[in-house]
Amino acid sequence: SDFSFLISDAADAIADVASTAVDAVSSSDASSAVVEEVGSQTFAPTYSKASYYTTLALYVASFPGLWSQIKRSTKAKVKRKTYVSPGEAAKEGKELRQQAGEIMAYMKANNYEVAEAGETITFRGLVARSTSQAFFLTFCTLLGMASLALVLQIQFQDLVLPGIGSPNWFYLCLLSPYAGIYYWKSGDRVDDMKVKLATNDDETLNEVTIEGNDEEIERMWRTLDLQEKGMVKVEGILG
Repeated sequence: SDFSFLISDAADAIADVASTAVDAVSSSDASSAVVEEVGSQTFAPTYSKASYYTTLALYVASFPGLWSQIKRSTKAKVKRKTYVSPGEAAKEGKELRQQAGEIMAYMKANNYEVAEAGETITFRGLVARSTSQAFFLTFCTLLGMASLALVLQIQFQDLVLPGIGSPNWFYLCLLSPYAGIYYWKSGDRVDDMKVKLATNDDETLNEVTIEGNDEEIERMWRTLDLQEKGMVKVEGILG
């Protein structure tokens, strides 16, 4: 009878294990069904489509600025500005001839030569291409292409091209070095700087009118300690 009792207990234990296994399988099938149902549902974006397409349109409209930046890098940004300095009759002033000599020395020190002499003097110089500018353009183009790729990746998630499959838009970033190459192949450029000197009737103020590359004008007035006409020079806090 003890033996029969042991057999009965073993049978009950086996039945319990089998029941637990059946329940586990049933639970697993139910979970799989839920996952399949969730996976089959179409993803519905929660953002405003109007806001998204407005932002996209603004981005597309501003993107040509990148090409404009690359094109303008090979050309001088020409401006015309008038500066003043104390004249011969002013305290610690300079006569017009001395002012002209300082300008001539500055231009020669920066590899400019006199191309035309007259009331307006034209200086002509060779501006060498810059390695840092080439790398800067490459970096800007890389950022622009990466942002464009991100927009395209979001906009065309389900796009499949024949023979290619789903495109990886970030390959557009490989085009960025061509911006630097384009700038470098343009070579050195020739810049003209036109300078005209004049003084007022009582010779207390010299006027220097300069037309040329904006960057070169900026360096020139700082080096020669000129002051833009109509502007007031304000000393810095630290002197």
